[in-house]
Amino acid sequence: MQTIVKDLKKWRKVSFNKEFFNCPVMSSEEILHYPVMHGEVIEYLNPGHKRIIVDCTVGVGSHALKILPYLGEGSLYIGIDKDIDSLNIARERLKDYQKKVILVKDDFRNLDKVLDNLKVLEVDAFLFDLGISSYQLTNPERGFSFLKEGPLDMRMDREAFLCAYDLINNLSEKELQSIFEKFGQERYSRRIAALLVETRKRYPFFTTAQLKDVILKAFPKSGKRYRIHPATRVFQALRIAVNRELDCLTEGLEKALRRLSLGGRIVVISFHSLEDRIVKHTFKSSVLGKNLRILTKKPRVPGELELKENTRSRSAKLRAGERVVLDAN
Repeated sequence: MQTIVKDLKKWRKVSFNKEFFNCPVMSSEEILHYPVMHGEVIEYLNPGHKRIIVDCTVGVGSHALKILPYLGEGSLYIGIDKDIDSLNIARERLKDYQKKVILVKDDFRNLDKVLDNLKVLEVDAFLFDLGISSYQLTNPERGFSFLKEGPLDMRMDREAFLCAYDLINNLSEKELQSIFEKFGQERYSRRIAALLVETRKRYPFFTTAQLKDVILKAFPKSGKRYRIHPATRVFQALRIAVNRELDCLTEGLEKALRRLSLGGRIVVISFHSLEDRIVKHTFKSSVLGKNLRILTKKPRVPGELELKENTRSRSAKLRAGERVVLDAN
């Protein structure tokens, strides 16, 4: 393990070297992120009647481009994201609306501090799109996908220190198994973790391709064809762990609901059963506290047309609520 930890300095030097990993330059088509369920988002947010809208995961601004034309004079669209690359793209794409838009680099778990800094006490609508963007997913140097070789990164915030390299090369077999099982619901989590730990005794893991190859070796050689790629759940689990996504979601939702104005709307699109469970339970707690009316008795899912146009939306679930009583506190 000491050898692996020493290699960390080497990793930091090469992790964003495009030539080292032969990462291609992103095309404009790859950068443009299809805004999942944007029709339903407009329906539930009802942006034409909102003065302040906060997009807690603005990404490259794809949902913003659909929403901003509805905003009236004097309205404000606040976009938050911890990925500076995505924010820079969003800033360029939203330049025609720059008088209505404020973009902030931060984690939505710090929503209260962001709004305090902007002197915003109440918000008329919140949007959370919890999916990883096409820009991030198809950019090999970010390390989110196994389809193209790139560094084992997976950080949404590239200024954060902890990355997938650290977890794969330093966590114990039991800890890795727990991550794959809890966040990825991977049935072969024990076999994968054991093989990873055994393999890294010979060399550290640097790339997504190295990780993918070991995952494939850990799966039973039954000749069975899998519905999704065998590496999908492990990569998803690592991304969630690296970015502490579930903890951030719980904290961010609670802070958003406290800032929601009377009659204000909140819309959340999740892509993972654990995320959806957090949204469902958080909304339910607000209902019990008589602060929220749930607008979606069952989560909305993409229609057939959207599924054909954007296969990545297949696991999306949308939940929406409306503030009905202001909290006395």
